[in-house]
Amino acid sequence: MYNFVLQADDLDTLIQVVRDEGYQVVGPVPREGAIVYGQVNSASELPRGWTDEQEKGHYRTRRRNDSAFFGFAVGPHSWKQYLQLPDRQVWRARRTDNGIQVTEIVDEAPAVAFLGVRSCELHAMAIQDRVFIDDHYRNDSYVNRRANVFTIAVNCTSAAATCFCSSMETGPAVTLSSDLAMTEVIDGQDHYFLIGSDSYRGSQILGKLPVVPANARQLELAEQAIQKTVETLEAGPRSFDSSDLKELLYRNLESPAWDEVAERCLSCANCTLVCPTCFCSTVEDRTDLEGQQAERRERWDSCFTGDFSYISGGAVRPDTRSRYRQWMSHKLATWHDQFDSSGCVGCGRCIAWCPVGIDLTEQVARIRELEAE
Repeated sequence: MYNFVLQADDLDTLIQVVRDEGYQVVGPVPREGAIVYGQVNSASELPRGWTDEQEKGHYRTRRRNDSAFFGFAVGPHSWKQYLQLPDRQVWRARRTDNGIQVTEIVDEAPAVAFLGVRSCELHAMAIQDRVFIDDHYRNDSYVNRRANVFTIAVNCTSAAATCFCSSMETGPAVTLSSDLAMTEVIDGQDHYFLIGSDSYRGSQILGKLPVVPANARQLELAEQAIQKTVETLEAGPRSFDSSDLKELLYRNLESPAWDEVAERCLSCANCTLVCPTCFCSTVEDRTDLEGQQAERRERWDSCFTGDFSYISGGAVRPDTRSRYRQWMSHKLATWHDQFDSSGCVGCGRCIAWCPVGIDLTEQVARIRELEAE
């Protein structure tokens, strides 16, 4: 697939060609001490020469010793904020002389190019596609936005300590289709991208770029860079066997591990908000004090909030223990029954952005340990 070479100095040409095709380019930008997703108008706005340092409850950016554009993992943002909007108006109503007029809100779905999508994030989008497009109940807002997305994927040539995508079989190499896919290579003074296309739209963009065919050495160096990341992940402390997670959790719904983690968990919902696959939402109906106007809004919610499972008579999950168990067992077990896949892609965001440093991979290991006793 990666048959061509684009020099690093020509990355801005790629951005401008995509913009000329009518896409708003969104990609990684440094902001307030983190690498987040935002509008990108030129390559100079990308976090060139920056990387991230991540651990349990810890995230910092620092300078690299080279000029890599994509030499970092993932930050607090995920692409779902552009597909499943954090807050959107569903309908509005107003009182008129002829009665109540209700207007359904049809979202504008701008053409957006996602620049720098990692393999785990492609898998996350595929998971949300199954929830919002392929399942019984389609979300029209998501469907319209997803149809207008152009993806430019990047193979991971470095990984954060919190990454465990190889354990979830979602990375670090890009394995799902994207419009364009790239591998960044720095070889001494040479700095370039191996680039290829998986779609007609991507091939049209590729044809407008100053690319040349890749030679055998360039292909080998790109493969070596990805393989080095694979070896780092597999040798890391968060590598584990995920093949039996569903059965493991089903056997241990009453494990003492849930009580242990509940003593630390704050039910703050950080893990669900940074997760690229969590899709829980709620609706709110609002009206003005005069009763002349009303609206319904859909916004992100979390299974960690106290009123999320509240029904007549009380909450189904009234304590932290039951909420954490719901989140983890749904993510790693019951998701398989609903959507034929895990709900976790191993991006590690829930580990880095947990204020008390709860580590999902450690929780899996702890459940196994207690089961074996």
